[in-house]
Amino acid sequence: MNSLTEPEPEGAAAAQRPPLVRELLLVAGLFVVYKVGRQLANGHTGEAFHNAQRVWDGERALHLPDEGAVQSALLHGDALVHIANTYYAVVHFPATAAFLVWLYLRRPGHYLWARRVLAVLTAAALVLHLTFPLAPPRLLAAAGLVDTAQVYGPSVYGGNPETDSMANQFAAMPSLHFGWALMVAIGLIVATRSRWRPLWLLHPLLTLMVIVGTANHYWLDAGVAAALLGIALAVIHAPVRTAPATDRTPAPAGIAVPATGLTAPAGHAVPAPVGATPFTGGSGLVGARRAEAGRLGASPAKAGRAGAEHVGTERVGAGR
Repeated sequence: MNSLTEPEPEGAAAAQRPPLVRELLLVAGLFVVYKVGRQLANGHTGEAFHNAQRVWDGERALHLPDEGAVQSALLHGDALVHIANTYYAVVHFPATAAFLVWLYLRRPGHYLWARRVLAVLTAAALVLHLTFPLAPPRLLAAAGLVDTAQVYGPSVYGGNPETDSMANQFAAMPSLHFGWALMVAIGLIVATRSRWRPLWLLHPLLTLMVIVGTANHYWLDAGVAAALLGIALAVIHAPVRTAPATDRTPAPAGIAVPATGLTAPAGHAVPAPVGATPFTGGSGLVGARRAEAGRLGASPAKAGRAGAEHVGTERVGAGR
């Protein structure tokens, strides 16, 4: 069965699943704090462009690929660049929300882990947005890139970054588009068992090509997001999924084991020794004599009589 549709045992899931109303309020509160915090970083135009030039020059010094090479591939057709802009605009939040909802319903233990990691990653990103305002490459003249969202649509940003009241366009580093997408992939790989689960990494890979090709982010924006996510994952450990126990038929308590003479504890089955011939229909000393006779090659009937005679002899001796 595909692990993506395999639920955890209902009792364990219900015990781990936090209250729904509390989680909705918590996630909504974190989102509001993040949006307000980004707005506080708005207005640092000169510093944002100065940092953008530093990042651009730093990437060239590191011999990173030119973001323009990725954009050139998108600009081969209007349909392709329009799909990339749409992906950037509509996939980011819904994909992350769907990921959290699925974990909440099917893997509550992993949901708590993923929610905490995403919260830490987002808080760290907010600190960087406040302390290191950064203009995206689509606004940097030295980059020579096209603002694909404004030219081809759709766009989630206003035409003038300095007066945009809906979003802070000077918060390029780190890229939460990439950071969240990478966490979604890692979370699904950890929480599921399908052999195809590494394919979830295609989501952050496609996201990386989109954010760079549309000139919304530098390569280093994604690199910093990955580093922050790595720190968060190192601090907040994922729960360990245990394989379900296989069904076993327990042996009754107090059964004598013919080969060793040991007694099987209640609820555990002790395998018969290799080469032993099983006998049924006897218990106590008679059953033990039959098992012993089986090892010596005697017939079950003779073993039964021998066991009965031995029991009778012992009873007579005890009466004396």
